[in-house]
Amino acid sequence: MQYRLDLVLKPAEGALVRVIGMVERRGFSFSNIAGSRNADDAGRWHVQMDIDGTRPPETLRHQLEKVYDCESVRVVPIAGASA
Repeated sequence: MQYRLDLVLKPAEGALVRVIGMVERRGFSFSNIAGSRNADDAGRWHVQMDIDGTRPPETLRHQLEKVYDCESVRVVPIAGASA
């Protein structure tokens, strides 16, 4: 099943690498990653990742919330995606 992760990351060196590694180690693969840095939001990174996997996304969300650089995580199923 496919999901979109909406993340807000602190502007720290290696933050995105830590998140990508966590997602891959949990058995999900990427189909798209997009992001931007927002100067109005203390330079935080707003990242969207489209991921695919058979494992429950809530487990991944709980793990990502524990990453120090990750300020918020939202998981949204992608409508019309095939299982």
